[in-house]
Order: sequence, then structure tokens, then C-alpha cells
Amino acid sequence: MQGYIKLYRKLIDSPVWDDPNYLKLWMFCLMKATHKEREILIGNQVVTLEPGQFITGRKALSDELNRGMKTKHKQSEISWWRYLNNLEKWQMLNIKKTNKYSVVSITKWSEYQESEQQLNNNRTSNEQQLNTNKNVKNVENEKKKEVTTTAPENPVQLFEYILCRLSPIQMESLSQWIDDFKGNQEIVNAAIKLADKKNKRNFNFVEFLLKEWHSNNLMDIDRVRAYEREKFNSSKVKPFARKGKGIVRTEMLPDWFEENEQQSKPQPSDQPAVNDGEQMSEFERLMELRKNSGS
Repeated sequence: MQGYIKLYRKLIDSPVWDDPNYLKLWMFCLMKATHKEREILIGNQVVTLEPGQFITGRKALSDELNRGMKTKHKQSEISWWRYLNNLEKWQMLNIKKTNKYSVVSITKWSEYQESEQQLNNNRTSNEQQLNTNKNVKNVENEKKKEVTTTAPENPVQLFEYILCRLSPIQMESLSQWIDDFKGNQEIVNAAIKLADKKNKRNFNFVEFLLKEWHSNNLMDIDRVRAYEREKFNSSKVKPFARKGKGIVRTEMLPDWFEENEQQSKPQPSDQPAVNDGEQMSEFERLMELRKNSGS
């Protein structure tokens, strides 16, 4: 079995995610389904399978799913078949049953699972683009000519152009982010360029930015820029100088420091100032009164 399948984040919100047996069964169905039209021989009968279909039966399903499992974790044929029928109830697949076999069809296969050939074509196209860029750069270096190049607008090509190579799964995730932002490639490109500017040259940081913007409902590039500008301004603090051992060191002074300094300063009194001579005269008068009263 070769190739790969695509998984979408919404799977976490489905009942399949909460049960390991359902999750294993669903992964099995996705991986068993054919990615292109093919014919297989069942007994003396030729059966044509469409993309997203596979053939199974109660015993075959149980044998494949229980293979390699510890005895206490194995499920009976009836249990696995009941799980499969529940997936049909949840409209995740359809089961066409005969007296010899059953044809399982994944719902919306063409919508969620792109064919391997299409992905290979995308990979080839991106590799060709990278090779072209490298060849152009070599020619420029040899001829020592100054050439202005324009970065590609496609997010996948832009990512690989200025950051690093993408895996097929990361390519699909990037395409999914474009869909999440309602086809606005400019926002995805902005995340890629910001990652390059911050020298965070990896996919995880780009996805971190996209998650933050999407969770704040920033669905156009102007709102994204305003949001990032506000973050930058709020992170600014004021500098102050600290001296030590002949070295003047500049550090950052937060706004609350000045407020505390102002509060801690002694406030001027409203009472008139009294000089030292007046204080001594008053003291001597009190002592004289005390002496007379004692006598």
C-alpha cells in the first residue's frame, strides 16, 4: 500500500475522535479506498471500483483490523461490522452489500481527497519552479548582472521560494488555510513574509500566525496589518540609563515605573516652614513651665 491520505482538523469534532476503535476503523477505510478507477477480480466476477471505494466483508474486515493487536484489545466480527454500519449512519460512508462481499464508498471522497497524480503534478511543478529559480541565480552570478526578481504569489511557491521545502501534507495544510481565509492568498503570503522577516523559517511559525489571525477573525489584509502594528506598538517600552563601573547601560523602563516613582515622591506640605531658632525657643518655654509646675 503506497501513497497517503489527507486528514482535516474538523475530525476532532466528530464522534469518531472520541473512540479509538472508530478512529482506527475510519483511518482504515480512508487508506483502503482506491485513489483511481480500477478493476478487481472477486471469484469469477470483475468488479469496477470508483475513486473512494473498496471491497470488504465481515471476516476480512475483522481480520485486518485485529491483526497485530493484543488479545484483550481485539474486537469480534460483529463489533467491527456494527462500527462500520454506524459510520454509514453518520453519513461518512455508504455500504453496498451483496451475498459475497460489500462495496464501501467514502462520502465526498472527491471533495476531500485529491488524487495522488494531482499531488505529484503539484510537487513536480514546484520543483521545476525551484530549479528554474536556482538556474537564474547561477546565471546572474556568472554574468555579475543585477536582476530584479519578483517573488511568486502562490503561497506554496512563495513558502518554498523564501523559507524552505514543504512536505505534501504541509502543502495541503497551506491550501486549507487559503480556504479558511475565504480564498485570500494575500493573508497567507503575509504570514510567510512575516516569518521570513522574524527569521522563523519553519512551517509551524507560519501556521501559528495564521491560527492567531483566524481566531481573531482577521479576514482581510488591512485588518491583519493593523493588528500586527498594534501588537508592535504595545510591546514598546521606554529606555533609561543605568551607570555602573564606568559603563553606561541602556535598559528598558516600563510605563508603570514612572507612575510608581511619582507616587513615592514626598508631597509638599501646606503648613508654613518653621526655622530652627523658633523650634528651640518653644522647647525652652515648655521646659520652664514644667520646672515651675514641679516646684
